[in-house]
Amino acid sequence: MFDTPWIAALAALFLWWFATGILLWRVHAADRGGPDSHVWSVILSLPLFAGGVLGVNATLADPSPQGAWFAFLSALAIWGWVELAFLSGIITGPNTRLCPPGLAARARFIAAFRTVAWHETVLVVALVSLAYAAWGAANPFALWTFALLFFARVSAKLNLFLGVPYINTAFLPSPLAHLASYFRHGPVSGFFPASVTLLALAVGCFLERLWRAHQAGDMGDIIGFTLLSMLAALALLEHWFMVWRVQDDKLWRWMLPAPANDKTKT
Repeated sequence: MFDTPWIAALAALFLWWFATGILLWRVHAADRGGPDSHVWSVILSLPLFAGGVLGVNATLADPSPQGAWFAFLSALAIWGWVELAFLSGIITGPNTRLCPPGLAARARFIAAFRTVAWHETVLVVALVSLAYAAWGAANPFALWTFALLFFARVSAKLNLFLGVPYINTAFLPSPLAHLASYFRHGPVSGFFPASVTLLALAVGCFLERLWRAHQAGDMGDIIGFTLLSMLAALALLEHWFMVWRVQDDKLWRWMLPAPANDKTKT
């Protein structure tokens, strides 16, 4: 199982879908709970973060297929906990107000950044820490997984801020309801073609490394680059969802603890 590339590709697809669904389920369940439900969600999920940190440390010197798998999963665990803290409104930013109408571009960007400043800071600290830990390590896949998620997320946020035709706000939890006011519905900016081109290049780069790993018979790299290739392709697909009228919310709506509201992608 650990050294089967097609299982790795399907697993990356499943984890993208399932992990997203679990995060959405948890934050929306907390929305319907008491005033401290979001705080308790983040506190009780701390073992996920701790397990990710321990997992990264345990896999740095393990270049085997199992090492690549667990490095990938450990990075996802760290990322997942930070995202839960963000969606729960615990690690966001100092600005929790709606975007004032008529702001100039510079002021709007500063206000938007202040809505996610602490979240971005935590992610940067985590990325730098992983880079320091993985420097010269035999297994860098935890770092590459987290770095791919980080840059794809920054790209998505910038596209939402600069403008895209289709934005799904149906799943925004109550602590982040103000974020929608900083999104811009409209034609894509010049940043969109640049971002999808870079993501496509990332997919191509990982596939090229996968091919080289096949040539060398390195099963650890085969599994690692299979996982990264699929993850990069999914990040690219998520970007295209911003310009294609696709009801991607149906992938997760059935997982929510209660019927969702009537907001739809516009």
